[in-house]
Amino acid sequence: MTGVLASQQIQTLISTGALAADDPFAPGQLQPASLDLRLGTRAYRVRASFLAGKGRTVASRISEFEMHEIDLGPGAVLEKGCVYLVPLMERLSLPDDITAIANAKSSTGRLDLLTRVITDGGTEFDRVAPGYDGPLWAEICPRSFSVLVRPGMTLNQIRFRRGQSVLSDAQLTALHEEVGLVAGGPAVIDAGLGFSVDLEPGPQGIVGYRARPHTGVIDLAKLNHYDPADYWDRLRSDRNRLILDPGAFYILVSREAVHIPPGYAAEMAPFLAMVGEFRVHYAGFFDPGFGHAAAGGAGARGVLEVRCHEAPFVLEHGQTVGRLVYERMSEVPAQVYGQGIASNYQGQGLKLSKHFMTA
Repeated sequence: MTGVLASQQIQTLISTGALAADDPFAPGQLQPASLDLRLGTRAYRVRASFLAGKGRTVASRISEFEMHEIDLGPGAVLEKGCVYLVPLMERLSLPDDITAIANAKSSTGRLDLLTRVITDGGTEFDRVAPGYDGPLWAEICPRSFSVLVRPGMTLNQIRFRRGQSVLSDAQLTALHEEVGLVAGGPAVIDAGLGFSVDLEPGPQGIVGYRARPHTGVIDLAKLNHYDPADYWDRLRSDRNRLILDPGAFYILVSREAVHIPPGYAAEMAPFLAMVGEFRVHYAGFFDPGFGHAAAGGAGARGVLEVRCHEAPFVLEHGQTVGRLVYERMSEVPAQVYGQGIASNYQGQGLKLSKHFMTA
């Protein structure tokens, strides 16, 4: 059956050898519609980002760009503004009818870690061709904070697809009428489910956070540990708008509370670049069940990871900034997001990554 493969189908890929790893797969690595990918034991500091290109392997090209090799075993700092290449523990031997797509995990995106998967022969980031047989690599570029990493940490996740089953706008409208995809407001459906930014002041008048330019290192193993004030400026506004600074990174939140039913998955896609000088959301997977368990299916708001480009830009409350593209699951996952698994952001509002202390 076409669609995104569920956790039990990914387990079958493991059982048949289509998905293998250097170390045994770890508990919690398997998510409802994806698999977390683990960092290997070494990293390469490289001069620039690159793709392998047709007929070439990633390993064969490292010597062109390598500056030095780093042992991740004792823990190593990946410095802000630098580019690193890390072999992942997992490798693929996909059937000819299965493709894969990777993305940064939500916590990775909220730290402004630009993290992408590349493959041998690859001509695109985060895309794995059907029948691919080979290793996986993570390209990592910390943008706002230097981070401490170790082998086995998970920054990326990967989804597997058989065919394509993206919902048309007509199908998405029918699904919304059946189960409700947006709580507390109309659904704006145009090439997906549109979502907008919420800039009405919340608790303590806060509308979002902006990364501070000079901070300490973040150890990715430390959860609920860091004081947000050491890394983030709290943003307040009584005018329902925010002027984005070029080069700055922001954590904001969607106005809509969205619902992903268990038989579907979604991916957040950026809005058309021509509407403004900014990019929204680096971590794009929404698992089946997101917003489904919270308050009886009342939805959960999406956190927006916003980076402004060349010119200052005025972002206003209710402005459309992106869309959710829904796709059918091949099967309903055995466990959905928020039910019996570690789901850090179910029922979320405006929220930093899990590394920061909550009030």
